[in-house]
Amino acid sequence: MSLLKLIALDAGDLQVISAQMQDAVLSSDDIDWAARAHRFALIANRFAWDADVDAGAAREPTGERRAAVLRFSHVLRARLQGIDPKAEDTVLSLLAIQFEETEAPGGVITLTFAGDGAIALDVECIEAELVDLAEGRAAVGRPRHAIADDAGATLAPDAEVGDASYDDV
Repeated sequence: MSLLKLIALDAGDLQVISAQMQDAVLSSDDIDWAARAHRFALIANRFAWDADVDAGAAREPTGERRAAVLRFSHVLRARLQGIDPKAEDTVLSLLAIQFEETEAPGGVITLTFAGDGAIALDVECIEAELVDLAEGRAAVGRPRHAIADDAGATLAPDAEVGDASYDDV
């Protein structure tokens, strides 16, 4: 399997990167906001949904994880919600990356994490890059997501995050 390298220049491209980064895990220490360079980047272990590892006939494939860099350019501002960048050994699980256009071609890219954490990036335009750093290793398990709660109500993974609850990085 070849290493993944993707570039996003519009909302559709960003959805592809979001799908590849779903269930990526990272430490809060692996996030870098370079304000003067207008760049935001993170290093994560992404679950490679496109690369199932055969675990044998008795078990379903577990998949693999790959170290990857996700970089955003043209970032004017980065804001956090429910994430303490100074906390050591905080593990974050990325659920989705979304874009909301405000003034074309600019807008807000939101990285949503499990546990109500989020990072909002005010961008002049979409320019993102996802690059695998190395071949994968077998994952301990395959991520699973609940579709409905016990009462049968649909869960809302795309819940809106209020602007007032963000803190500047």
